[in-house]
Amino acid sequence: MNYKAIYSAQNNELKHLSKLISQSRYRQKNQMAVLEGIHLIETFLQAGHSLHKLYLPAERLTQSAIVGLTKCVSSDKIVLVTESLLSRISDLTDSTEPIAMVAINQAQHHDLDQDTVILERVQDPGNVGTILRSALAAGIKHIILSKDCCDVWSPKVLRSAMGAHAYLHIYTSENLALWLKNYPHQLYATALSPKAANLYSLDLTLPTGWLFGNEGQGLSAQMLEIVSQHVMIPMAGQTESLNVAMAATVCLFEQLRQRIAADK
Repeated sequence: MNYKAIYSAQNNELKHLSKLISQSRYRQKNQMAVLEGIHLIETFLQAGHSLHKLYLPAERLTQSAIVGLTKCVSSDKIVLVTESLLSRISDLTDSTEPIAMVAINQAQHHDLDQDTVILERVQDPGNVGTILRSALAAGIKHIILSKDCCDVWSPKVLRSAMGAHAYLHIYTSENLALWLKNYPHQLYATALSPKAANLYSLDLTLPTGWLFGNEGQGLSAQMLEIVSQHVMIPMAGQTESLNVAMAATVCLFEQLRQRIAADK
């Protein structure tokens, strides 16, 4: 099969790909994200997403994993690139991995009747990605982020979420407070507060919205006033709090545990 090939670092298509990897505003302007690595690309394909372009390391074209990708993507979307050129633009340490461009599938409208995870000012890409992955594993597919969270479609978040984006309905809100006021179900927020209820005393079998906030400052006062209940996670020892991604995981899996028990 004859594929298009790129051999020059000055190629405009390669420059475009590099900007998509490195610049959040450029991703938003073009509504395109970049998938790096075979696992991530395969996950999006298995979820039914189509790739805009697939860039393959020319030196690895005969390897079985690469051959498998070529069978899932039409030849006109495949571009061969030398490993040396991929290494200049890739966010990965292993420059031999394939790279794909995919349209950002941000939800335009959010279903107010669903379980939802809401993130306010969460800045660390690893935390955001882990929360997305935990939400999907706990059966929650609706995610809302305040506009001042880190870019949910950055390569680091995509890698940390390990493909969860492909199955989630992700929405970035310009007015998070207004959205929360319209949400018809219970809203819980993890907070170190005298008013906080023990996580394990709550009934989490009903539709629920979960709010998680900034790594250092937590949720804003405005968000804490809107929620139905502040929640604390009981802990033994001298630890005062958990990393936001770990706290989210504990809460979401307690919800899943309760619902599994209720279905028996």
